[in-house]
Amino acid sequence: MENTSPRRSGQALLVFGILVVAANLRASLTGVGPLLDRVQADLGLAPAVAGLLNTLPLLAFVVLSPMVPRLAARWGAEQLLGYALVVLTLGIALRWVPATAGLFTGTVLIGAGIAVGNVLLPSLIKRDFPTKIGLLTSAYATVMGGVAAVASGVAVPISDIAPGGWYTALGCWVVFALVAVLLWLPQMRAPRRAAQGTRGQRLPWGSGLAWAVTAFMGLQSLGFYVVVTWFPQVFQDSGMSAAAAGWLLFLFQAVAVGTSLAVPGALRWARDQRALATICSAIMLAGYLGLVVMPGLALLWSIVLGLGGGACLVLALAFMSMRAQDATGAGALSAMAQSIGYLLAAVGPVVFGLLHTMSAGWRVPLMLMCVAAAGQMIVALVAGRGTVRAADDGVPDPVPSAGR
Repeated sequence: MENTSPRRSGQALLVFGILVVAANLRASLTGVGPLLDRVQADLGLAPAVAGLLNTLPLLAFVVLSPMVPRLAARWGAEQLLGYALVVLTLGIALRWVPATAGLFTGTVLIGAGIAVGNVLLPSLIKRDFPTKIGLLTSAYATVMGGVAAVASGVAVPISDIAPGGWYTALGCWVVFALVAVLLWLPQMRAPRRAAQGTRGQRLPWGSGLAWAVTAFMGLQSLGFYVVVTWFPQVFQDSGMSAAAAGWLLFLFQAVAVGTSLAVPGALRWARDQRALATICSAIMLAGYLGLVVMPGLALLWSIVLGLGGGACLVLALAFMSMRAQDATGAGALSAMAQSIGYLLAAVGPVVFGLLHTMSAGWRVPLMLMCVAAAGQMIVALVAGRGTVRAADDGVPDPVPSAGR
Protein backbone atom coordinates (compact mmCIF):
# COMPACT_ATOMS: atom_id res chain seq x y z
CA MET A 1 0.00 0.00 0.00
CA GLU A 2 2.93 2.34 0.58
CA ASN A 3 3.76 2.49 -3.11
CA THR A 4 0.21 3.10 -4.30
CA SER A 5 0.13 6.87 -3.75
CA PRO A 6 3.42 7.66 -5.54
CA ARG A 7 2.39 5.40 -8.43
CA ARG A 8 -0.96 7.17 -8.77
CA SER A 9 0.74 10.55 -8.59
CA GLY A 10 3.12 9.47 -11.33
CA GLN A 11 0.24 8.31 -13.51
CA ALA A 12 -1.67 11.55 -12.92
CA LEU A 13 1.41 13.55 -13.91
CA LEU A 14 1.79 11.43 -17.05
CA VAL A 15 -1.87 11.98 -18.03
CA PHE A 16 -1.48 15.73 -17.50
CA GLY A 17 1.71 15.69 -19.56
CA ILE A 18 -0.01 13.81 -22.40
CA LEU A 19 -2.84 16.36 -22.46
CA VAL A 20 -0.45 19.32 -22.52
CA VAL A 21 1.50 17.68 -25.34
CA ALA A 22 -1.79 17.14 -27.21
CA ALA A 23 -2.61 20.84 -26.85
CA ASN A 24 0.43 21.56 -29.03
CA LEU A 25 -0.26 19.09 -31.85
CA ARG A 26 -2.57 21.25 -33.99
CA ALA A 27 -2.62 24.85 -32.79
CA SER A 28 0.47 25.89 -34.76
CA LEU A 29 -1.13 24.41 -37.90
CA THR A 30 -4.72 25.67 -37.72
CA GLY A 31 -3.63 29.23 -36.94
CA VAL A 32 -1.95 29.61 -40.35
CA GLY A 33 -4.98 29.46 -42.64
CA PRO A 34 -6.75 32.63 -41.43
CA LEU A 35 -3.48 34.59 -41.80
CA LEU A 36 -2.35 33.17 -45.13
CA ASP A 37 -3.46 36.18 -47.20
CA ARG A 38 -1.50 38.56 -44.94
CA VAL A 39 1.60 36.36 -45.00
CA GLN A 40 1.44 36.16 -48.78
CA ALA A 41 1.01 39.92 -49.19
CA ASP A 42 3.75 40.95 -46.72
CA LEU A 43 6.38 38.52 -48.02
CA GLY A 44 5.41 38.71 -51.69
CA LEU A 45 4.86 34.96 -51.95
CA ALA A 46 3.24 33.28 -54.93
CA PRO A 47 0.05 31.38 -54.00
CA ALA A 48 1.74 28.00 -54.56
CA VAL A 49 4.64 28.95 -52.29
CA ALA A 50 2.32 30.26 -49.59
CA GLY A 51 0.38 27.01 -49.80
CA LEU A 52 3.51 25.16 -48.67
CA LEU A 53 2.90 26.53 -45.16
CA ASN A 54 -0.04 24.12 -44.94
CA THR A 55 1.53 21.29 -46.95
CA LEU A 56 5.05 21.07 -45.48
CA PRO A 57 3.95 19.85 -42.02
CA LEU A 58 1.83 17.11 -43.57
CA LEU A 59 4.74 16.00 -45.75
CA ALA A 60 6.92 15.94 -42.63
CA PHE A 61 4.36 13.60 -41.05
CA VAL A 62 4.57 11.31 -44.10
CA VAL A 63 8.37 11.15 -44.10
CA LEU A 64 9.05 10.93 -40.36
CA SER A 65 6.18 8.82 -39.01
CA PRO A 66 7.65 5.47 -40.18
CA MET A 67 10.97 6.32 -38.48
CA VAL A 68 9.52 7.06 -35.05
CA PRO A 69 9.23 3.47 -33.71
CA ARG A 70 12.91 2.70 -34.31
CA LEU A 71 13.98 6.04 -32.85
CA ALA A 72 11.81 5.35 -29.79
CA ALA A 73 13.41 1.89 -29.42
CA ARG A 74 16.84 3.50 -29.46
CA TRP A 75 16.27 6.51 -27.21
CA GLY A 76 13.10 5.65 -25.29
CA ALA A 77 9.61 7.00 -26.01
CA GLU A 78 9.67 9.61 -23.24
CA GLN A 79 13.06 10.96 -24.25
CA LEU A 80 12.18 11.08 -27.94
CA LEU A 81 8.94 12.92 -27.23
CA GLY A 82 10.83 15.41 -25.07
CA TYR A 83 13.31 16.07 -27.89
CA ALA A 84 10.40 16.49 -30.31
CA LEU A 85 8.81 19.11 -28.05
CA VAL A 86 12.08 21.05 -28.04
CA VAL A 87 12.16 20.90 -31.86
CA LEU A 88 8.54 22.06 -31.97
CA THR A 89 9.32 24.95 -29.62
CA LEU A 90 12.27 26.02 -31.76
CA GLY A 91 10.14 25.86 -34.90
CA ILE A 92 7.43 28.10 -33.45
CA ALA A 93 10.06 30.55 -32.18
CA LEU A 94 11.61 30.76 -35.67
CA ARG A 95 8.23 31.80 -37.06
CA TRP A 96 8.46 34.89 -34.88
CA VAL A 97 11.58 35.97 -36.78
CA PRO A 98 10.53 38.51 -39.47
CA ALA A 99 12.08 36.65 -42.40
CA THR A 100 10.87 34.22 -45.06
CA ALA A 101 13.62 31.71 -44.23
CA GLY A 102 12.62 31.66 -40.56
CA LEU A 103 8.97 31.13 -41.46
CA PHE A 104 9.58 28.10 -43.68
CA THR A 105 12.37 26.58 -41.57
CA GLY A 106 10.16 26.90 -38.52
CA THR A 107 7.28 25.25 -40.37
CA VAL A 108 9.43 22.20 -41.23
CA LEU A 109 10.60 21.89 -37.61
CA ILE A 110 7.01 22.19 -36.38
CA GLY A 111 5.99 19.36 -38.70
CA ALA A 112 8.86 17.19 -37.45
CA GLY A 113 7.98 17.74 -33.80
CA ILE A 114 4.28 17.09 -34.28
CA ALA A 115 4.96 13.94 -36.32
CA VAL A 116 6.71 12.35 -33.34
CA GLY A 117 3.92 13.29 -30.95
CA ASN A 118 1.26 11.96 -33.32
CA VAL A 119 2.88 8.52 -33.39
CA LEU A 120 3.96 8.21 -29.76
CA LEU A 121 0.84 9.24 -27.85
CA PRO A 122 -1.22 6.17 -28.87
CA SER A 123 1.75 3.97 -27.96
CA LEU A 124 2.16 5.55 -24.52
CA ILE A 125 -1.56 5.21 -23.80
CA LYS A 126 -1.50 1.55 -24.84
CA ARG A 127 1.53 0.88 -22.61
CA ASP A 128 0.52 2.72 -19.44
CA PHE A 129 -3.30 2.80 -19.59
CA PRO A 130 -4.41 -0.33 -21.50
CA THR A 131 -7.84 -0.37 -19.80
CA LYS A 132 -8.57 3.32 -20.46
CA ILE A 133 -7.67 3.65 -24.14
CA GLY A 134 -11.03 5.11 -25.22
CA LEU A 135 -11.22 7.60 -22.36
CA LEU A 136 -7.69 8.95 -22.71
CA THR A 137 -7.77 8.99 -26.51
CA SER A 138 -10.98 11.01 -26.34
CA ALA A 139 -9.46 13.33 -23.76
CA TYR A 140 -6.35 14.12 -25.78
CA ALA A 141 -8.31 14.42 -29.04
CA THR A 142 -10.68 16.86 -27.32
CA VAL A 143 -7.84 18.99 -25.98
CA MET A 144 -6.07 18.88 -29.34
CA GLY A 145 -9.19 19.88 -31.26
CA GLY A 146 -10.31 22.49 -28.74
CA VAL A 147 -7.02 24.37 -28.72
CA ALA A 148 -6.86 24.08 -32.52
CA ALA A 149 -10.29 25.68 -32.83
CA VAL A 150 -9.26 28.52 -30.53
CA ALA A 151 -6.04 29.01 -32.50
CA SER A 152 -7.92 29.44 -35.76
CA GLY A 153 -10.39 31.81 -34.11
CA VAL A 154 -7.90 34.16 -32.40
CA ALA A 155 -5.25 34.30 -35.15
CA VAL A 156 -6.66 37.37 -36.91
CA PRO A 157 -7.56 39.33 -33.71
CA ILE A 158 -4.05 38.78 -32.31
CA SER A 159 -2.56 39.85 -35.64
CA ASP A 160 -4.65 43.03 -35.55
CA ILE A 161 -3.73 44.18 -32.03
CA ALA A 162 -0.34 42.68 -31.15
CA PRO A 163 3.02 44.26 -31.98
CA GLY A 164 4.54 42.30 -34.82
CA GLY A 165 1.19 41.49 -36.42
CA TRP A 166 0.94 38.02 -37.91
CA TYR A 167 4.49 37.14 -36.79
CA THR A 168 3.29 37.42 -33.21
CA ALA A 169 0.04 35.60 -33.98
CA LEU A 170 2.05 32.62 -35.25
CA GLY A 171 4.88 32.85 -32.71
CA CYS A 172 2.88 33.33 -29.52
CA TRP A 173 2.15 29.58 -29.35
CA VAL A 174 5.75 29.10 -28.28
CA VAL A 175 4.50 29.73 -24.72
CA PHE A 176 2.32 26.60 -24.87
CA ALA A 177 5.21 24.61 -26.29
CA LEU A 178 7.58 25.74 -23.52
CA VAL A 179 5.02 24.73 -20.89
CA ALA A 180 4.80 21.30 -22.51
CA VAL A 181 8.60 20.91 -22.44
CA LEU A 182 8.74 21.80 -18.74
CA LEU A 183 5.87 19.50 -17.80
CA TRP A 184 7.40 16.62 -19.77
CA LEU A 185 10.81 16.86 -18.08
CA PRO A 186 9.81 14.53 -15.19
CA GLN A 187 8.97 11.83 -17.75
CA MET A 188 12.39 12.22 -19.38
CA ARG A 189 14.11 11.91 -15.99
CA ALA A 190 12.17 8.80 -14.97
CA PRO A 191 13.93 5.42 -15.30
CA ARG A 192 13.74 4.22 -18.87
CA ARG A 193 11.37 1.33 -19.51
CA ALA A 194 13.02 -1.94 -20.48
CA ALA A 195 13.45 -2.22 -24.24
CA GLN A 196 10.98 -4.56 -25.88
CA GLY A 197 13.43 -5.52 -28.59
CA THR A 198 13.39 -4.73 -32.26
CA ARG A 199 11.30 -7.68 -33.37
CA GLY A 200 8.03 -5.79 -33.22
CA GLN A 201 9.43 -2.55 -34.60
CA ARG A 202 8.80 -3.38 -38.27
CA LEU A 203 5.67 -1.73 -39.65
CA PRO A 204 2.85 -4.22 -40.34
CA TRP A 205 2.65 -3.64 -44.10
CA GLY A 206 1.48 -7.25 -44.68
CA SER A 207 -1.54 -7.05 -42.37
CA GLY A 208 -4.96 -6.52 -43.93
CA LEU A 209 -6.31 -5.22 -40.63
CA ALA A 210 -3.45 -2.71 -40.41
CA TRP A 211 -4.33 -1.46 -43.88
CA ALA A 212 -7.98 -1.10 -42.85
CA VAL A 213 -6.93 0.99 -39.83
CA THR A 214 -4.62 2.99 -42.11
CA ALA A 215 -7.40 3.58 -44.64
CA PHE A 216 -9.81 4.71 -41.91
CA MET A 217 -7.20 7.10 -40.52
CA GLY A 218 -6.34 8.41 -43.99
CA LEU A 219 -9.89 8.98 -45.15
CA GLN A 220 -10.96 10.82 -42.00
CA SER A 221 -7.78 12.94 -42.19
CA LEU A 222 -8.51 13.74 -45.83
CA GLY A 223 -12.00 14.88 -44.82
CA PHE A 224 -10.75 17.13 -42.02
CA TYR A 225 -8.11 18.89 -44.10
CA VAL A 226 -10.44 19.36 -47.08
CA VAL A 227 -13.04 20.92 -44.78
CA VAL A 228 -10.64 23.35 -43.06
CA THR A 229 -8.97 24.27 -46.36
CA TRP A 230 -11.88 24.67 -48.76
CA PHE A 231 -15.23 24.80 -47.04
CA PRO A 232 -15.13 28.51 -46.16
CA GLN A 233 -14.88 29.14 -49.91
CA VAL A 234 -17.66 26.61 -50.58
CA PHE A 235 -19.89 28.46 -48.13
CA GLN A 236 -19.03 31.88 -49.59
CA ASP A 237 -19.85 30.74 -53.10
CA SER A 238 -23.31 29.70 -51.85
CA GLY A 239 -23.98 33.34 -50.85
CA MET A 240 -22.47 33.59 -47.38
CA SER A 241 -20.15 36.38 -46.17
CA ALA A 242 -16.50 35.63 -45.45
CA ALA A 243 -17.01 36.29 -41.74
CA ALA A 244 -20.02 33.95 -41.56
CA ALA A 245 -18.10 31.26 -43.45
CA GLY A 246 -15.27 31.56 -40.94
CA TRP A 247 -17.66 31.12 -38.04
CA LEU A 248 -19.12 28.02 -39.66
CA LEU A 249 -15.62 26.53 -39.80
CA PHE A 250 -15.22 27.30 -36.10
CA LEU A 251 -18.63 25.71 -35.46
CA PHE A 252 -17.54 22.56 -37.30
CA GLN A 253 -14.48 22.24 -35.05
CA ALA A 254 -16.40 23.11 -31.87
CA VAL A 255 -19.07 20.48 -32.55
CA ALA A 256 -16.33 17.94 -33.33
CA VAL A 257 -14.74 18.65 -29.94
CA GLY A 258 -18.07 18.13 -28.19
CA THR A 259 -18.71 14.88 -30.06
CA SER A 260 -15.32 13.47 -29.14
CA LEU A 261 -16.32 13.66 -25.46
CA ALA A 262 -19.16 11.21 -26.03
CA VAL A 263 -17.08 8.52 -27.72
CA PRO A 264 -15.64 6.84 -24.57
CA GLY A 265 -19.12 5.98 -23.31
CA ALA A 266 -20.03 4.50 -26.68
CA LEU A 267 -16.79 2.48 -26.70
CA ARG A 268 -17.61 1.00 -23.29
CA TRP A 269 -21.11 0.08 -24.40
CA ALA A 270 -20.20 -1.39 -27.80
CA ARG A 271 -19.15 -5.04 -28.15
CA ASP A 272 -16.70 -3.90 -30.83
CA GLN A 273 -16.28 -0.67 -32.78
CA ARG A 274 -17.54 -1.70 -36.23
CA ALA A 275 -21.07 -0.36 -35.92
CA LEU A 276 -19.97 2.86 -34.23
CA ALA A 277 -17.29 3.60 -36.84
CA THR A 278 -19.68 2.82 -39.69
CA ILE A 279 -22.46 5.03 -38.30
CA CYS A 280 -20.09 7.95 -37.71
CA SER A 281 -18.74 7.61 -41.26
CA ALA A 282 -22.33 7.55 -42.55
CA ILE A 283 -22.96 10.84 -40.73
CA MET A 284 -20.03 12.33 -42.64
CA LEU A 285 -21.53 11.04 -45.89
CA ALA A 286 -24.86 12.67 -44.98
CA GLY A 287 -23.12 16.01 -44.42
CA TYR A 288 -21.37 15.94 -47.79
CA LEU A 289 -24.53 14.83 -49.60
CA GLY A 290 -26.44 17.63 -47.90
CA LEU A 291 -24.04 20.22 -49.29
CA VAL A 292 -24.50 18.75 -52.77
CA VAL A 293 -28.30 18.67 -52.64
CA MET A 294 -29.15 21.63 -50.37
CA PRO A 295 -26.11 23.95 -50.11
CA GLY A 296 -28.24 26.69 -48.61
CA LEU A 297 -28.44 24.74 -45.34
CA ALA A 298 -24.71 25.13 -44.72
CA LEU A 299 -25.24 25.71 -40.97
CA LEU A 300 -26.94 22.34 -40.61
CA TRP A 301 -24.33 20.49 -42.66
CA SER A 302 -21.48 22.06 -40.67
CA ILE A 303 -23.04 20.65 -37.50
CA VAL A 304 -23.57 17.24 -39.11
CA LEU A 305 -19.97 17.10 -40.35
CA GLY A 306 -18.73 18.12 -36.90
CA LEU A 307 -20.78 15.36 -35.27
CA GLY A 308 -19.30 12.71 -37.53
CA GLY A 309 -15.81 14.15 -37.81
CA GLY A 310 -15.14 14.45 -34.09
CA ALA A 311 -16.13 10.84 -33.45
CA CYS A 312 -14.18 9.53 -36.46
CA LEU A 313 -10.99 11.26 -35.28
CA VAL A 314 -11.20 9.66 -31.81
CA LEU A 315 -11.95 6.26 -33.34
CA ALA A 316 -9.04 6.53 -35.77
CA LEU A 317 -6.65 7.37 -32.93
CA ALA A 318 -8.12 4.68 -30.66
CA PHE A 319 -7.81 1.99 -33.34
CA MET A 320 -4.03 2.43 -33.29
CA SER A 321 -3.99 1.28 -29.67
CA MET A 322 -6.96 -1.09 -29.64
CA ARG A 323 -5.87 -3.09 -32.66
CA ALA A 324 -2.29 -3.54 -31.40
CA GLN A 325 -0.94 -6.40 -29.27
CA ASP A 326 1.23 -4.14 -27.09
CA ALA A 327 2.79 -0.69 -26.88
CA THR A 328 5.47 -1.54 -29.46
CA GLY A 329 2.82 -2.78 -31.87
CA ALA A 330 0.77 0.37 -31.24
CA GLY A 331 3.76 2.51 -32.17
CA ALA A 332 4.35 0.54 -35.37
CA LEU A 333 0.67 0.63 -36.36
CA SER A 334 0.46 4.32 -35.51
CA ALA A 335 3.51 5.05 -37.68
CA MET A 336 2.05 3.16 -40.64
CA ALA A 337 -1.45 4.62 -40.32
CA GLN A 338 -0.24 8.19 -39.90
CA SER A 339 2.36 8.14 -42.67
CA ILE A 340 -0.16 6.98 -45.27
CA GLY A 341 -3.01 8.89 -43.64
CA TYR A 342 -1.27 12.24 -43.81
CA LEU A 343 -0.17 11.54 -47.37
CA LEU A 344 -3.87 11.35 -48.24
CA ALA A 345 -4.47 14.47 -46.12
CA ALA A 346 -1.81 16.36 -48.09
CA VAL A 347 -3.14 15.23 -51.47
CA GLY A 348 -6.84 15.64 -50.66
CA PRO A 349 -7.13 19.45 -50.66
CA VAL A 350 -5.05 19.65 -53.86
CA VAL A 351 -7.32 17.20 -55.71
CA PHE A 352 -10.43 18.90 -54.31
CA GLY A 353 -9.24 22.28 -55.62
CA LEU A 354 -8.23 20.81 -58.96
CA LEU A 355 -11.66 19.25 -59.45
CA HIS A 356 -13.26 22.60 -58.60
CA THR A 357 -11.18 24.31 -61.29
CA MET A 358 -11.88 21.64 -63.90
CA SER A 359 -15.62 21.48 -63.23
CA ALA A 360 -16.12 25.21 -62.51
CA GLY A 361 -18.18 24.39 -59.43
CA TRP A 362 -18.27 22.51 -56.14
CA ARG A 363 -20.61 19.62 -57.00
CA VAL A 364 -17.92 17.34 -58.47
CA PRO A 365 -15.37 17.79 -55.64
CA LEU A 366 -18.16 17.35 -53.07
CA MET A 367 -19.15 14.10 -54.77
CA LEU A 368 -15.53 13.00 -54.35
CA MET A 369 -15.96 13.53 -50.60
CA CYS A 370 -19.12 11.43 -50.72
CA VAL A 371 -17.11 8.62 -52.32
CA ALA A 372 -14.40 9.00 -49.65
CA ALA A 373 -17.00 8.81 -46.86
CA ALA A 374 -18.58 5.73 -48.44
CA GLY A 375 -15.16 4.09 -48.62
CA GLN A 376 -14.61 4.98 -44.96
CA MET A 377 -17.85 3.16 -44.08
CA ILE A 378 -16.56 0.03 -45.82
CA VAL A 379 -13.13 -0.04 -44.14
CA ALA A 380 -14.79 0.68 -40.77
CA LEU A 381 -16.33 -2.79 -40.93
CA VAL A 382 -12.83 -4.27 -40.90
CA ALA A 383 -10.96 -1.74 -38.74
CA GLY A 384 -13.49 -1.99 -35.91
CA ARG A 385 -12.24 -5.25 -34.39
CA GLY A 386 -9.34 -7.71 -34.36
CA THR A 387 -5.65 -7.58 -33.47
CA VAL A 388 -2.69 -6.76 -35.72
CA ARG A 389 0.03 -9.32 -35.14
CA ALA A 390 3.72 -8.42 -35.07
CA ALA A 391 4.97 -7.71 -38.56
CA ASP A 392 7.31 -10.68 -38.61
CA ASP A 393 5.51 -13.43 -36.70
CA GLY A 394 3.81 -14.91 -39.74
CA VAL A 395 0.48 -15.42 -37.97
CA PRO A 396 -2.72 -14.17 -39.68
CA ASP A 397 -4.71 -11.45 -37.96
CA PRO A 398 -7.32 -13.09 -35.70
CA VAL A 399 -10.85 -11.81 -35.37
CA PRO A 400 -11.94 -12.13 -31.73
CA SER A 401 -15.52 -12.70 -30.70
CA ALA A 402 -15.58 -9.55 -28.55
CA GLY A 403 -14.20 -6.04 -28.87
CA ARG A 404 -11.05 -4.97 -27.19
